[in-house]
Amino acid sequence: MDKYVYDFAEGNKDLADLLGGKGANLAEMTNLGLPVPPGFTITTEACRAYLATGREPDGLAEQIAEYLSALENTRGKRLGDPADPLLVSVRSGARFSMPGMMETVLNVGLNDDSVAGLAAQAGGNDRFAWDSYRRLIQMYGKTVCDVPGEEFEQALDDAKHARGTTNDLDLDAGDLRMLVGEYKKIFLKHTGRDFPQDAREQLDLAIRAVFESWNADRAVLYRRQERIPADLGTAVNVVAMVFGNLGSDSGTGVAFTRDPASGAQGIYGDYLTNAQGEDVVAGIRNTVPLQELERLDKRSYDELLGIMATLEGHYRDLCDIEFTIERGKLWMLQTRVGKRTAAAAFIIAGQLVDEGIIDLDEALSRVTGAQLGQLMFPRFDLSDEPASLARGIGASPGAAVGKAVFDSERAAELAKEGEAVILVRRETNPDDLPGMIAAQGILTSRGGKTSHAAVVARGMGKTCVCGADALEVDTHGGKFIVDNQTVREGDVISIDGTTGRIYLGEVPVRPSAVVQYFEGTLESTEDALVSAVHRILTHADAKRRLLVRTNADTGEDSARARRFGAEGIGLCRTEHMFLGDRRELVERLILARTDAERQDALDALLPLQKADFVEIFEAMDDLPVTVRLIDPPLHEFLPSLEELAVHVAVAHERGEDAGKDEALLVAVRRMHEQNPMLGLRGVRLGLVIPGLFAMQVRAIAEAAVECLHRGGTPRPEIMVPLVGAVQELETVRVEAERIVAEVGEVDIPIGTMIEVPRAALTAGQIAEAAEFFSFGTNDLTQMAWGFSRDDVEGAFFWRYLELGIFGISPFEAIDRDGVGRLVRIAVDEGRAARPELKLGVCGEHGGDPESVHFFHEVGLDYVSCSPFRVPIARLEAGRAAVFTTTAASDTR
Repeated sequence: MDKYVYDFAEGNKDLADLLGGKGANLAEMTNLGLPVPPGFTITTEACRAYLATGREPDGLAEQIAEYLSALENTRGKRLGDPADPLLVSVRSGARFSMPGMMETVLNVGLNDDSVAGLAAQAGGNDRFAWDSYRRLIQMYGKTVCDVPGEEFEQALDDAKHARGTTNDLDLDAGDLRMLVGEYKKIFLKHTGRDFPQDAREQLDLAIRAVFESWNADRAVLYRRQERIPADLGTAVNVVAMVFGNLGSDSGTGVAFTRDPASGAQGIYGDYLTNAQGEDVVAGIRNTVPLQELERLDKRSYDELLGIMATLEGHYRDLCDIEFTIERGKLWMLQTRVGKRTAAAAFIIAGQLVDEGIIDLDEALSRVTGAQLGQLMFPRFDLSDEPASLARGIGASPGAAVGKAVFDSERAAELAKEGEAVILVRRETNPDDLPGMIAAQGILTSRGGKTSHAAVVARGMGKTCVCGADALEVDTHGGKFIVDNQTVREGDVISIDGTTGRIYLGEVPVRPSAVVQYFEGTLESTEDALVSAVHRILTHADAKRRLLVRTNADTGEDSARARRFGAEGIGLCRTEHMFLGDRRELVERLILARTDAERQDALDALLPLQKADFVEIFEAMDDLPVTVRLIDPPLHEFLPSLEELAVHVAVAHERGEDAGKDEALLVAVRRMHEQNPMLGLRGVRLGLVIPGLFAMQVRAIAEAAVECLHRGGTPRPEIMVPLVGAVQELETVRVEAERIVAEVGEVDIPIGTMIEVPRAALTAGQIAEAAEFFSFGTNDLTQMAWGFSRDDVEGAFFWRYLELGIFGISPFEAIDRDGVGRLVRIAVDEGRAARPELKLGVCGEHGGDPESVHFFHEVGLDYVSCSPFRVPIARLEAGRAAVFTTTAASDTR
């Protein structure tokens, strides 16, 4: 028979998968000889079996009876005994901490008869007994029987009002006896039965309720947010009750061995006299600082400090502790490695290294790229609690304040005049890039975390809120409307790229010291947080195997990324260089009807492209720069078909000559595509428009030679996009090698992006013509799933996340089973064909912490990400190396 129940003395902290975090830590404290009330744990395996079948697994009831009998013998009391009752708490405890997400029931075992016995145990303290009974009915009714909790709260408020008080401690035994009667009526009204008097029935139903709380809405939502697997289940801990509500010499509290907000060392926590544990959490009475316990009960205080030191030394980390004092006797109810802010995580890790408790590898494993990301973006000071106008998707973290502007050119104009602006659009496109660069932040009513606005904003380190669909954006009218409130151009708004909230007016902003440190603008390097970040990130750099490059398209972005630690450029998007003032030249090129027209446009573009590359090569001197040849969908360079048709129709209606617009309309209709993302773009565009790729290759080679003559060490690489067949790459490569040879003096490797599923599946063939691969995981994900990344997040991703089809969007973290498998195939077959093949990734996943670990595992040489995510990728690459080393050591 499977073993489903463990006494605390049988477990330890290493059995968290089986006993849950709480049960494993109760066992560990028991084994350390700390004062833990006796009890037992029902395993996560029992929970999973119950949830799978809807009934308790065979043998569980008998094992509970066996361990309950042992607990009764230990305490010298019996569950349900009218004269001397044993009471127990029934608490959840999952493998990973999920505070407040699942259920707890206290005082299980009380009934109409045993309440008198409990009062006798407490020396005739009737108030205590009836207070405990009303708590049981309230918690049991709400947790086990779905009785609305607010009805119990209302009854309690009515009782206090009748007594003329707002403090539940002012209710006497008679008041509480009457309250129990009211609670019973509420219970009967909602359940159709009297409150159960059988103590074992109370226990069994409470255990089932805790099992079922694993799938409660709030628990499911929390797991998705924290990426906790849904199939773990929760353990259940049955613990002999100890009482903090016995009088002024009793109480309950929480304590932290260090400040979880700042990481500072000291005594942190709260204490509440004459209370049970839920009173502290519920906030029904004001707690006192933990230090006050020294005055109230010095012996318990001193003992608690000693236990806190023991636990921190044993767990080698910040510990979160729950305790109860019962008539001067200290009991430990729980400990766990405490949750902390991002800043505290770095500071505490550094402190523990200094104290010799952990080494730098361990410190590196205890912080995350997500935490570092939180520290890098400015934040709003919300101490005045401003009301938000609306909420969208927090697509790029940060806090931005500025005047609402609805036109990209206007945003750029105002920014030149020194105005702070927020660019507001329904959605953005490459034409909006000048305004996006100029703006403090971007707000759109459409799109999601992988929309154009989101991707570009993250690349620039701009705050961005997308998908705020409550906003009716009127770009022509220069306004948006939300809840009958109109915000016009020039009105100041504030947007929070972390929470997605939008505020009217200016919300104060606090700068990030960590970014100032990376930028070299921090006035003082004495900041404890900055010091901790520097120390741990330096160690990550020493440990990591993966190189970290950046995605950058300008000299300014390249220089910033280098300050942030980038070791080259993994993706330079040349299409961004064709916008703004150059758009007309691109239109001329695409719409040219003769070779001469086409060549004139190319000749005009060549020196502009060359100047761009010179700037980038100089910023990244002696580091590799991978330049992707032009790749966007064709429609992004052409006027809108709909708008052009309207202009021409209006001109005809007025009897005016449509002129150039009419000729342009004919050309745009000729080249219009139903699905541009799968149309004439990438290598296809380069093959169809003669001279386009040749011009870009010449500009790259000539820029490299110019930098060489200036004494630099340029290291350009040419990447051909959207290749699906080796013949496409071979055709481009022949022409590119000829041009590079004509220019002379430089050797430029030629490779390709792997972003089409067929390219991944034929990587062995393509590797014969490529010196490197870079995985474009944005398009690879889009094509592998059949998703349009600009549309699906707002359309149905929310439902997929709600149903658990996704734990997280596949555009945020790499889909290991599907897209990841394509990457593995391409890595294995590419390296088999060309062992020296260099492999990298330049999609958005290159800066995602979880995805970086995957790219380390499959053997890529580098990841590339936006400049502001470079430190995050550096940290996670180091963590991936440490975890790999640790795992290898564990298997030996």
